[in-house]
Amino acid sequence: MTRWLLAVLAALFLVPAAQAVDESDLLPIDEAFALSATAPERGRIEFTWKVAEGYYLYRHRMGVELLSGGFKTNPLQLPDGHAYTDEFFGDVETYRDTVTAVQTGAAADGTTTLQFRVKYQGCADVGVCYPPHTKTVTVDLPADTAAGDALAALTGTRGGDLLGGTGPARAAGGLPLPEAQAFRFEAIVETPERLLLRFTPAPGYYLYRDRTTLTLDADGVRAGEIAWPPSVPHHDEHFGDVQVYFDSFEAPLPLLRTNTDALPATLAITFQGCQTDGICYPPMTRTVALDLPAGGDVRETPPVKAATPLWLALLLALGGGVVLNLMPCVLPVLSLKALSLAQGGPNAKRSAVWYTLGVLASFAAIGAIALALRQAGLALGWGFQLQQPGVIAALALVMVAIGLSLSGVVSFGASLAGAGQSLTEKSGPAGDFFTGVLAVVVASPCTAPFMGTALAFAFTASPAVAILVFLMLGLGLALPFLLIGFVPALAARLPKPGAWMDTLKQVLAFPMYLTAVWLLWVLAKQRGADAIGLVLAGAVVLGLGLWWWEKVRWGRWPARVLAGLVVLAALWPVVVVQRMPAPERTAVAEEGVVAYSAEKLEQLRRDGRVVFVNMTADWCVTCKANERTVLGRESFREALEAAGAIYMKGDWTDVDPAITAFLESHGAVGVPLYVVYPRQGEPVVLPTVLTRDLVAEALADAAR
Repeated sequence: MTRWLLAVLAALFLVPAAQAVDESDLLPIDEAFALSATAPERGRIEFTWKVAEGYYLYRHRMGVELLSGGFKTNPLQLPDGHAYTDEFFGDVETYRDTVTAVQTGAAADGTTTLQFRVKYQGCADVGVCYPPHTKTVTVDLPADTAAGDALAALTGTRGGDLLGGTGPARAAGGLPLPEAQAFRFEAIVETPERLLLRFTPAPGYYLYRDRTTLTLDADGVRAGEIAWPPSVPHHDEHFGDVQVYFDSFEAPLPLLRTNTDALPATLAITFQGCQTDGICYPPMTRTVALDLPAGGDVRETPPVKAATPLWLALLLALGGGVVLNLMPCVLPVLSLKALSLAQGGPNAKRSAVWYTLGVLASFAAIGAIALALRQAGLALGWGFQLQQPGVIAALALVMVAIGLSLSGVVSFGASLAGAGQSLTEKSGPAGDFFTGVLAVVVASPCTAPFMGTALAFAFTASPAVAILVFLMLGLGLALPFLLIGFVPALAARLPKPGAWMDTLKQVLAFPMYLTAVWLLWVLAKQRGADAIGLVLAGAVVLGLGLWWWEKVRWGRWPARVLAGLVVLAALWPVVVVQRMPAPERTAVAEEGVVAYSAEKLEQLRRDGRVVFVNMTADWCVTCKANERTVLGRESFREALEAAGAIYMKGDWTDVDPAITAFLESHGAVGVPLYVVYPRQGEPVVLPTVLTRDLVAEALADAAR
């Protein structure tokens, strides 16, 4: 059931161009990706997928985990796949027809059966992806041979590769060394506040920089971040492009102390390395006993963030929804709603209720889609739909259509503006409901205070609780108009209906046109000038279709059908734009700004630099407001200079897995995100809405 719900929701909201797919068109997942597992040797397990025609598997979504049985595993070996740019995962590799993953290792004496948990995910060419799938498989091992086990334990490869003279280990110059000789490690106490970690790979071996973790067991002392020396870029068949060390090196490890007494400590460090052009060793752990001397500065341990209680998350969501009414992106739609409520009488209550239902339904739909897609392995947050060019194009055409209605070209939207009593009574509920939907859609580029905590809670809670948080956000957005509709004293303060409403209705058409222009600007950033031309052509055809519809709406049905077909033809650019590839982005160098990359940020941190990271998007109104009022000012540049800080910016206008990973690492559910990295210590996340004093103080604290 989850699979079909995911497919339908994604088709409706994320990919307007997606073709409708019937359930009977898709194979069951075990037929689309038939999995089998065999053990040709005791040290080699082969997992083979037979992929049905019209289906494919993602390389990076495949994994194997040992559940039971004595077997020391090496990294899973996967063949190179077909390079492919995926709409959600970016640059990936895929498999079709047949693919075999190889798990090498060493089987313990007497082991006859192994059990593995196999994870994989794939899609159908018709445009529907299956959720991540997990399957448990049992493998029977061949008869035990002492020589084969010893060789597998040492090398993690098949005996034929080593003894036959053509394998990688033979090419590297003989049998691999035992791990204790291949990778030596020492931990030296330099000062009460610092350890020196010394790694010594043997000649012909290398260590991975980013596959190292450690724990320090000492009362009142915790480990800081390792200050890695410069590493060497290396393309690895197991992990792709990585940073490695071929020679001996030393890495300082700061100690953060709240206990300055002399005391014993135990350091446990896990790292991984390979033989050049040979085998890769499984992760290895070394444990070192240390005696820490007395002394050092007392450093306060950062408080652990307590889990947000449900009542507080709901209260913050309600407040965030209310504040959304003050955001500029919602203003055009709220102006329409105000006109509708200005009629007063019983219509005000009905209008407020239907508007609220539209808001709640939209928040629930967006929340359900985001939760379903995150469950499927995608990292999505608030405003994710605006990363889809098809959604941007469709919204631009909707704004044009509403503007034409307000300008009097067509009267289908008269109920939205409250003009025409009989028409309002006929189609008012639908119009009010649609206004609520539109308010949520145009509000998504804005992030109000309090929303971040509430949304972060929602994305980590159960689905039922998460939807409750989204509904509370919607209730906050609709609350002002709900109060006006049901509290006569508030409704009495609204202006009385009159001829002025028709004039104001026509004036409000222009904010709608400007909103369409802004959306086209965002689309230009995503897909370039060709996309703008297509959508503008669609807007002209839409205007023609609506004008014709108004002329023939009470005429014969053939003319009405033709007018409707013209309106539908105007939506074709939405289909084309969604399928257009993203143009090659030429990085425009902003003075004093460094483009975000995880590697560059890590290097700056190792160098002891203060870094201010700004994660933004062209469709994020809150981001642009902060950049205009704070980050674009001379006072911000002076604060950066005074702190000796680097200004780093990441652009999330399009789907970017690297930026998504950064957002998730800081518990953010969307942009904007502002993080200040001090010279030493933990990064500080700033509020969503910035002030000059707040930013200047954060930079000054980071430089101390």
